[in-house]
Amino acid sequence: MMKKNKIALVGCGNIGKRHLAILDASSSFEIVGICDLKPDVLASQAKLYNYFKTFLNYQEMLKKVNADIVAICTPHALHREMSIEALQSGFDVLCEKPMAMNESQCKEMNKVQKQTNQNLWVVHQNRYNVPIKYTKEAIDLGKLGNIFMVQCNVVWNRNNEYYDQSSWRGNKSTEGGALYTQASHFVDLLTWWFGNVSKAQAKVDTKNHSIEIEDCGISNLTFSSGVIGSLLWTTNAYSKNYEGSITIISEKGTIKIGGRYLNQIDYWDVEDYPLPENIDFSDKPNTYDKYKGSSSNHDKLYDEISKYYRGQPFDLVSGEEAMKTSQAIELIYKSAG
Repeated sequence: MMKKNKIALVGCGNIGKRHLAILDASSSFEIVGICDLKPDVLASQAKLYNYFKTFLNYQEMLKKVNADIVAICTPHALHREMSIEALQSGFDVLCEKPMAMNESQCKEMNKVQKQTNQNLWVVHQNRYNVPIKYTKEAIDLGKLGNIFMVQCNVVWNRNNEYYDQSSWRGNKSTEGGALYTQASHFVDLLTWWFGNVSKAQAKVDTKNHSIEIEDCGISNLTFSSGVIGSLLWTTNAYSKNYEGSITIISEKGTIKIGGRYLNQIDYWDVEDYPLPENIDFSDKPNTYDKYKGSSSNHDKLYDEISKYYRGQPFDLVSGEEAMKTSQAIELIYKSAG
């Protein structure tokens, strides 16, 4: 019987509950402890799974649990501090997106990772989407030739009730902005494919919510590879999420990954590189009560972590790689003034 790796988790909100459900169903991991500030939230999860210890204090959990890895699923502003504490306590760390609120915080986390020689991984599960996989292969194999430009649209809905559900949402100091929450997975893919954002011109505004952060924005981007692009994001779409898409224009092909969550291929016209037949587009969205988010491929993410612990080739986003997303987002916001 395969030995299970032990994991502790902090933050039992919407995304934390998604992690717990995946881990409970996994044959590779054993949940040994969870932590949250709210006793009722802890009680509900303990009743649901009924086999791990619960903690109201994060430092106490780090001292008492016997775990290989700690999953950080707390609000954005806590990622830096909690990741560093876990690394310094001798744990590997899986940190939910965004890695941190700015480049400086990311650098601090990566510095501690190197000092402790523990692993620091960041959740960017959209990289495992089926359309993303085929597009990445086409780019890496040079099948697109010279890539000219890219367009990315995130047309999603979040009403005032969504922001009222949690005090950290919509707050500049704790959430940072919609790019960190709704659009960070898209920014991750753009920098993964085309390099760091070297230039940005942006405009942001708050049109339809009583919040401190923006609910719509648009930016022109230049990537280190020379690719130019545009990014449009909003939480003002009427009634529901309508689109999460990336369109690539290149010398030898045009690709549009579409659907609401980058979960389908709207068109694929690539010279000498057709799509395989009978592709299984199994990517589904995360569902949080009334709201949907990016893809729910956390199971694929944990499969890759399991491969690491078993000494097999693995595909995970390191802290150094994830920092590119925070750098890009910070640059976009700075250009918006």
